[in-house]
Amino acid sequence: MNKWGLLLFSVLIIQFCACHNTAPDFGRTVFNINLEEGLTSLDPAFCRNHYTIWMDNQVFNGLVQINDSLKAIPCIAKSWDISADGLLYTFHLRNDVYFHDDPHFAGGIGRKAVASDFVYSFGRLIDPKVASSGSWIFSDKVESKNSFTAPNDSTFNIRLKQPFAPFLSMLTAQYCSVVPKEVVEFYGKDFRSHPIGTGPFKFKYWKEGEVLVLLKNEKYWEKDSQGNHLPYLDAVKASFIADKQTSFLEFIKKELDFLNDIDGSYRDDILTKSGKVTQKYKGKFVLNTAPYLNTMYLGILVDTNLTIVKKSPLKILKVRQAINYAIDRQKMMKYLRNSMGTPGYEGFIPEGMPGFSKNVKGYTYDPEKARQLLAEAGFPDGKNLPEISLATTVGYRSLIEYVQGQLDRIGIKTNVEITQGASLRELVSKNGINFFYGQWIADYPDGENYLSVFYSKNKIPYGPNYTGFNNKKFDALFEQTYHEKNDAARYALYQQMDGLVMEQSPVVVLYYDKLVNLYQNNISGYSLNGQNLLVLKRVKKAP
Repeated sequence: MNKWGLLLFSVLIIQFCACHNTAPDFGRTVFNINLEEGLTSLDPAFCRNHYTIWMDNQVFNGLVQINDSLKAIPCIAKSWDISADGLLYTFHLRNDVYFHDDPHFAGGIGRKAVASDFVYSFGRLIDPKVASSGSWIFSDKVESKNSFTAPNDSTFNIRLKQPFAPFLSMLTAQYCSVVPKEVVEFYGKDFRSHPIGTGPFKFKYWKEGEVLVLLKNEKYWEKDSQGNHLPYLDAVKASFIADKQTSFLEFIKKELDFLNDIDGSYRDDILTKSGKVTQKYKGKFVLNTAPYLNTMYLGILVDTNLTIVKKSPLKILKVRQAINYAIDRQKMMKYLRNSMGTPGYEGFIPEGMPGFSKNVKGYTYDPEKARQLLAEAGFPDGKNLPEISLATTVGYRSLIEYVQGQLDRIGIKTNVEITQGASLRELVSKNGINFFYGQWIADYPDGENYLSVFYSKNKIPYGPNYTGFNNKKFDALFEQTYHEKNDAARYALYQQMDGLVMEQSPVVVLYYDKLVNLYQNNISGYSLNGQNLLVLKRVKKAP
């Protein structure tokens, strides 16, 4: 941060402390975090970036929120009803939720959030003029903006085109935050840097690429179990240090209170191969790990209508299955990830996700089986098998080069192509590459989110089916889940679909990721959830 930014931040905090006399017992506190990537917007309609989601989660609220068990629980909606046919959702809203103060409210005082605000906010998501990156949430679920109605200030209705069992989970996404019409329409596109929500922290200052400051919302409605108003922290300050080693050093110097993940450049310094904190850092901070809803995989283009697939040996099922058997995932996790993750022996749905099952038959390490399948495909020991290009980004180079070595052992020659993330995403989104590294992070906590990647109607350009997978039995099961209200029965359908995907091998599941959070020893009350969602409203910072 430059001197001007630092001075301004100091003035803001001094002002805040001088003007408010409701300090919690544990003292005035600023929570310091680092965001390794810059933010492009704080408008929840455009919160596609993980760090934007983090910040929006502090500033905004939605109808429902997610708890650490990945269940949708009340937020602004205190309760809801779902019609017998699963089409009409009726939400009953709290009457004590207010927007943050802004000059464009009457008298500059934040007004009460009411049902018509959700009509506006959700209609805005699907407005083509807005071009929200979150339009997918409702675009195929509702007929039009008229599907959102407000019979009165405390009742909000959503009518779906067809039943969709995971709908409540989907509404926990930050895209579904409530925003005030008069403020959004005054600022227009500049709402990105003037966010006004109802969340536990309110926006104060943002010097892009340098510092972001949020202050405690003194009027926030949520309370803890003892009846004390949340949040406990007085402010949140985010820095933007791109270099991961530098941000780690800042954490070690206690300039940061929290660090997300451990970069490979210093992973061995912090963690043993079994995933324990090394003696050097033992006791110096709190290390939290948990399953992260992120499946790391290799995608294989399998749509035989495409010329690029017709010319590729990857169109042959047994070649794809041979690749799956050829990789020692256990060794990969231990030596390349310091055991920070779980080998992908099951399906595409990751460990920790409702709907995950160890009963889904994936692939274990079996090089002899891999060689057998390769021979049955007409390529004994890889003879006459053309070299296959495998694309990845620089951040995963070592991992993919490990895979390259494993495939080489059974006779599959690969050429690893290193490209920029944006370039790889463009290639994949245009069916421009046969074999690629990818990851799928949950948009919402339901296994349907992962299986939608293989639904034939989601083929490019209509959705995220990047492999071009097309299976009639899979599609029938997928559509059956729309009408299944019972979670256990729906999860059983998920397992069948996941098993079909594994059998047909349009993907090679490498591992299920693990979130790694580092906190200073004086921090408590943090959340640990499979979406790695930063929740600061219950965090306390001791002196």
